[in-house]
Amino acid sequence: MVSGFEFLTESTQAQQKDSFENPGYFWVDQGQKLFTQAPANGASCAACHESGLEGVAASYPALDEQSGQLINLEGRINLCRSRHQNAEPFEYESEDLLALTSYVANQSAGTPINVEVSPETEENYRNGEEYFFTRRGQFNLSCDQCHNQNWGKKLRGDTISQGHVNGFPAYRFEWQTLGSLHRRLHDCDTGVRAEPFPLGSQTYIDLEYYLAVRSSGLEIETPAIRR
Repeated sequence: MVSGFEFLTESTQAQQKDSFENPGYFWVDQGQKLFTQAPANGASCAACHESGLEGVAASYPALDEQSGQLINLEGRINLCRSRHQNAEPFEYESEDLLALTSYVANQSAGTPINVEVSPETEENYRNGEEYFFTRRGQFNLSCDQCHNQNWGKKLRGDTISQGHVNGFPAYRFEWQTLGSLHRRLHDCDTGVRAEPFPLGSQTYIDLEYYLAVRSSGLEIETPAIRR
């Protein structure tokens, strides 16, 4: 397995490693503030998670035992808001959700992803796997054709990566901002001229789950920099 980090230039690799030069740390810093702020009618995240969050992000997506649903890290944050903080969930891809997700994920930076398949999540994994290998869109391309069969080759001047998820949320030069994995999946679908799914949809969560299992063993890099 090869992280997307390895496909960056040396100068961009150095930028990602430097917390003063990596623009993604603006979101991490904002997320830290949100983590310690209490909403109007509830406790702060820090009030419950005093022992720290190291390694937490490395295990997501994961099964929420109360609902029986597979959720990603963004989903866990929003469930905590609604269940324990008497607060409204953040809108997917909102600045606040990106910031808080980035902060939580950054606490696991350097920790290998460790996502496993259980009997309860087997169907989600198979759904994500099927999506990865299914051709779609006017270009009739699958994720597999780019990120398994042709990684390392050039496409429109860029080197195709293996499509791992260990850097998200990530700052992409193409976006000139930080974005979620689901935004990247949405862009990939649009790029092959397929109908994309809504960010936060179960389809993308299942695909994220498959990709996380596929990326297991790679260290979390959030906030990564990507092209």
